[in-house]
Amino acid sequence: SLLDYVRKSRVVAGEAGGITQHIGAYRVEHDGKPITFIDTPGHAIFTEMRARGADVTDIVVLVVAADDGIMPQTKEAISHAKAANKTIIVAVNKCDVPGADPMRVKTQLMEHDLMPVDLGGTVETVDVSAITGQGMEELIELMALQAEVLELKANPDANARAAVIEAKVQPGKGPTATVIVDSGTLRVGTPFICGPFAGKVKSLFNDRGEQIKEAGPATPVEVLGFDELPIVGDELVAMENERAAKKLSDERQEEKRRERLVQPKKSRMEDMLALVQGGQKTELRLILKCDVQGSVGAIQGAVAEVQSDKVEAKFIHAGAGSISESDILLASSSDAVVLGFNVKVEGNAVKAAKREGVQVKLYSIVYELIDQVKEALLGLLEPE
Repeated sequence: SLLDYVRKSRVVAGEAGGITQHIGAYRVEHDGKPITFIDTPGHAIFTEMRARGADVTDIVVLVVAADDGIMPQTKEAISHAKAANKTIIVAVNKCDVPGADPMRVKTQLMEHDLMPVDLGGTVETVDVSAITGQGMEELIELMALQAEVLELKANPDANARAAVIEAKVQPGKGPTATVIVDSGTLRVGTPFICGPFAGKVKSLFNDRGEQIKEAGPATPVEVLGFDELPIVGDELVAMENERAAKKLSDERQEEKRRERLVQPKKSRMEDMLALVQGGQKTELRLILKCDVQGSVGAIQGAVAEVQSDKVEAKFIHAGAGSISESDILLASSSDAVVLGFNVKVEGNAVKAAKREGVQVKLYSIVYELIDQVKEALLGLLEPE
């Protein structure tokens, strides 16, 4: 609803804002400076993109409702934004609702290591309302300011590179993808490689559904001309000619076939000490899911007390609820082990864990969980 407000106000202001949202990203102009918004379907998109090495976000706007405060989903989104090392701006929404308490939200943020500027920290917060439009100008001002501070630059003359943020097969168009150009300029007729597939740009559509000839850095466009459906998070790279693209495509597909035979080694609790002695890992990364919030804090506290000079434990994410696919993806991209206490693993999470090779360990006795983590950190856990 915040984005709807931004788009509508831009259209009303006589500027063409992408009101027909063809693709999950669009641009608005602010004082002559364009800002590209990616409307993320949930937070898992950050992780998927990071897992594949294409990360297009510069600033994360975390939306928290002033009447609800920080919900489990918000905590997950915070973990993802932090793991991606992004600048976070917090938009405290619904400030016009009776019972809204923006101050409560700010104190809750402190519990998650996000110190608001009002309370002496570094995280910018804005009180906004998608209904009345309160604070919206200020929010966009802040983004423009942060962008200046971060000195975000790209070379429009470089070889074109773009990240795929959405892909689908459309009737009459075939496989299409929404991409955001990272650097360089993408033009119609350019041969490209995207993941293991080659292709050639047949046509480009902007966020208003209009056909365009070229797209510069930070422009969201829909690309037609893929041989096969690309994977979200893959990088599209312009090639000199179709032959070079085809050759690279064949090489990559051959490599993928080989990779399937040799699965990469993911972290396992049992192998911690061997890795340390091999001069590798000194950090055991964990994702913890419990049935109730109380157990989460208790287990984190108990693990923090374990003294080990070789390996330290780090919780990438901890929360209540069953183990979901997004937990597995986060574990895969940050190479963590998933621990479950009195919880079930969702069906698609089981498949994802097999596919990504993530270790999931389930416990129903709290001492067993703590002892096993302790033994892993001290290098006493017997390999299976």
